[in-house]
Amino acid sequence: MDVSSRPRAERARQAADVLRQQIVRGAFADDVLPDERTLGARLGASRNAVRDALALLRSEGLIARRQGVGTTVVKPKYGHGLDRLAGLAETLDGYGTVTNEVRAACVVPRPPEAIAERLRLPRDAEAVYIERLRRLGGVPLSLDTTYLAADIGRPLLARDLAGRDLFALIEETAGEPLGSAEVDVHAINAGPDTAALLGIPAGAAVFAIDRLTRLPDGRPVDAESIHIRADRLTLHTTVHRRPVSA
Repeated sequence: MDVSSRPRAERARQAADVLRQQIVRGAFADDVLPDERTLGARLGASRNAVRDALALLRSEGLIARRQGVGTTVVKPKYGHGLDRLAGLAETLDGYGTVTNEVRAACVVPRPPEAIAERLRLPRDAEAVYIERLRRLGGVPLSLDTTYLAADIGRPLLARDLAGRDLFALIEETAGEPLGSAEVDVHAINAGPDTAALLGIPAGAAVFAIDRLTRLPDGRPVDAESIHIRADRLTLHTTVHRRPVSA
């Protein structure tokens, strides 16, 4: 089927996908999009399809359209690479000030069994629990909950959890760099409590990232669950194709 003969809703979706990619990359000077006619010429789409595409992006909260001003990017998404083990503050360096509201920081006498298994803790071993609400430029970005092995986590309770990245603090107290991490990413709908903390409507989409971080010798020391506003962050990585073994 020729592109121009496809249903208008399909053409609008395709145009929105391209524009979203450009917005994420910061392709528009001063965060101002060209007029519909110019966008249509660039995208090979009709003005009606472009108008519908812009309506989709506006419903996502990415753009605003105002009479006499035009179409502007409301909240540019920030990129978070998945190809390097780095804390959120490290990744967002240069985008603005990242602050942490420490909501909990304590020793847990008996962590949940699933956490104990992930961290390979002995029966009845303690763990340290840290929960932080992270803001970028004063706007909520993520809710991070972390369980750490007690020997790694206890020293952190006396450190600057509000102003420092957790990975850097772990490496300082452990006396060695972190080695690797296993990362799982899910798309979920925010529950009422998470939504209220992140400043989004209940049921809004968020990225749920589960990360198990290890020392160089393979020992797991940090089990995290991170809920990130999907309207403020995009996840990216670079992957390489390897020859398929026979």
